[in-house]
Amino acid sequence: MKVTFLGTGTSQGVPVIACPCKVCQSSDEHDKRLRTSVLIETENETFSIDAGPDFREQMLREKVQHLEAILVTHGHKDHVGGMDDVRAFNYLQRKAMPVWANEFAISSIRTEFAYAFADDKYPGVPDFEMHLIDDKDFFVGKTKITPIPLMHLHLLVHGFRIGDFTYITDTNKIPTESWELLKGTKILVINALRKQKHISHFNLSEALEVIAKIKPQRAYLTHISHLMGLEKEVSLELPENVFFAHDRLQLEI
Repeated sequence: MKVTFLGTGTSQGVPVIACPCKVCQSSDEHDKRLRTSVLIETENETFSIDAGPDFREQMLREKVQHLEAILVTHGHKDHVGGMDDVRAFNYLQRKAMPVWANEFAISSIRTEFAYAFADDKYPGVPDFEMHLIDDKDFFVGKTKITPIPLMHLHLLVHGFRIGDFTYITDTNKIPTESWELLKGTKILVINALRKQKHISHFNLSEALEVIAKIKPQRAYLTHISHLMGLEKEVSLELPENVFFAHDRLQLEI
C-alpha cells in the first residue's frame, strides 16, 4: 500500500504573502502546506481521505486518473470543501462517487452541495453515493477500513485504520473504547496543530503523548499550522521515530 500526503496543513494559518512570520516567508517547500488529506493506493483500489478546498489542485498535481471513493473524517469546510470537483471523476468513471461519512458530515455535505442532491438536478453537477459510517468495518473494493471514533471538542469525527496503518486528524480526545482499535498500529498519522494548547486539536506535546502510548514503529504529524514553527527547527525536538509529514511525502506500507 502506498500513502501520499496530499496536504498536511490547515485553514488556521494557511501561508499567505501578507503574513510576516518566518514560516509563511520560508523558502523550504516542507513549510508550504495545502489542506490536510491523503491518497491511499492499494493493489486494487485508489481512494482519498478527505477532499478539502485544495482537492482539485491535489488530484491534478498527483495525476490521479481514477478514484474509487472518498472517506470523510468530518464535515468541516477544510475537509470537504473541494467535493464539487468529484464531477470530473463522475464524468470519467460514468458513476457516482462513493463517499463514506458519519451523520454530521453527511448533513454538512448535503447542505454545502445541496444542488447535487436536488430532485431535479442541473446537468453536470457532482454525483455522490453516500454511505453512513456506523463504527463497523466497511470495504472499499477489497480493502477493509476500520473507522475509529474520536472527538473534535464536542464533535464526533472519525479516524481510519487500514491494516497496520492508522490515520487520525482533527481530534483532541480519543474515547476509551477507541484505544483498543489503535493497538498494534505500526504506522500512525496524527494531528498536531501547534505547540500551544488548542480547544479542539492535539498540540505537539499531546500528540507525542498519544504516540508514546500507542508505540508505533513510526509516527507522522499532520494538520500543522504555521504557528508550529519551521519544520527543520521543530523536527530537532521530536523522538527518533516521529516525523513531520509534508505535502507529497510518500510512504510504502
